Amino acid sequence: MHNCPLCHSEVAEIFHRDKRREYFRCPECALIFADPEALLAPSDEKAVYDQHENNPADEGYRRFLNRLAAPLMARIGDEPLQGLDFGCGPGPTLSVMLEEAGHNMAVYDPYFADQPEVLEQQYDFVTCTEAIEHFYTPAKEWGLLLGMLKPGGWLGLMTKLARDADAFAQWHYKSDPTHVSFFSRETFQYLADRDGLDVEFVGNDVILLRKTQ
Repeated sequence: MHNCPLCHSEVAEIFHRDKRREYFRCPECALIFADPEALLAPSDEKAVYDQHENNPADEGYRRFLNRLAAPLMARIGDEPLQGLDFGCGPGPTLSVMLEEAGHNMAVYDPYFADQPEVLEQQYDFVTCTEAIEHFYTPAKEWGLLLGMLKPGGWLGLMTKLARDADAFAQWHYKSDPTHVSFFSRETFQYLADRDGLDVEFVGNDVILLRKTQ
């Protein structure tokens, strides 16, 4: 028996098992999560991230991030706003793109930009690209993200969305040992309904949520 790391409901049955670990699916919020016993130690997790070579000069990486940046900027308008890129990684790039568009950006990453003071402020928008699937304690991080949003603020996420059991069994995304929390449309709809958010799905992996209160 496990408790869902997002909504804390009890989860009894294994959803999937592969050579690396077991996975569980919450019956309440639909989050799929890796066996907590299989989570990497922080030093091993960081060693994986150290292999990433993302940087603002990489036009391909910019095009990838623009799948979130473009629809987000279309919704927040041209007026300079205060934003935070949460989980920016070793080569912050989305924050640079948004600064180039006129916004004031802060960055945070537990390994590469550990500046806890930026987490104590509120922002007009927060972005989190290819990071939410790494959350070991998603209830904690989700609460942190929402708490940093001003009323009416936007949360822009990028993560691959889980589907049904057959698709999950063949899914390359779960092969990354640092990917431990797998969200679906159902999960984000649950969170939106519970937490007073409007939610939009843009393409296959971009989720825009607006704090309505």
